[in-house]
Amino acid sequence: MAVYVIRKIGDPVLNRRTEEITDIDGRIAKLADDMLETMYDEPGVGLAANQVGISKRMFVYDVGYGPVTVINPRIVETDGEWTYEEGCLSIPGMSFELVRPNAVHLVGWDLDGNEVSIEADELEGRALQHEMDHLDGTLFIERLDDDQRKAAKKALREMNLAAPDEPTPIRRGDGVLRLP
Repeated sequence: MAVYVIRKIGDPVLNRRTEEITDIDGRIAKLADDMLETMYDEPGVGLAANQVGISKRMFVYDVGYGPVTVINPRIVETDGEWTYEEGCLSIPGMSFELVRPNAVHLVGWDLDGNEVSIEADELEGRALQHEMDHLDGTLFIERLDDDQRKAAKKALREMNLAAPDEPTPIRRGDGVLRLP
């Protein structure tokens, strides 16, 4: 059972840059474990800390090779271009073809405080970029072209969710987001 509730589009925590982690301790390891459990329960392939309401610079992911946690990540290099269907746990039921770099080189830290260097392409590279965007306060729909963005805004209105440049929804007692 999911430990956390995934924050949905319109929640302000998703639109703010997260804070660096200065101390990798047992609390961070527990957070990573709980985030992985939540991610697998959804199911998803990646989850950033701010997607569960914690404004810390870390994410977890698993694209089929086992779970990985990256703390204070930075993308230091990108290469190529790849168009692929992309969705997001914070915007359920919506996906669009999106062009991103095909290959990335990401550096950061693991739960033991060791520096990690990940070179990835295709699905893994896309997952790293998607989660980095979350940590910077960017949702994938902000990267859509004009026609896709228009379609996304229409779909969000129909789902009673708000796009990043629309009014923040009102959170009702039943947990449902509604546009003002």
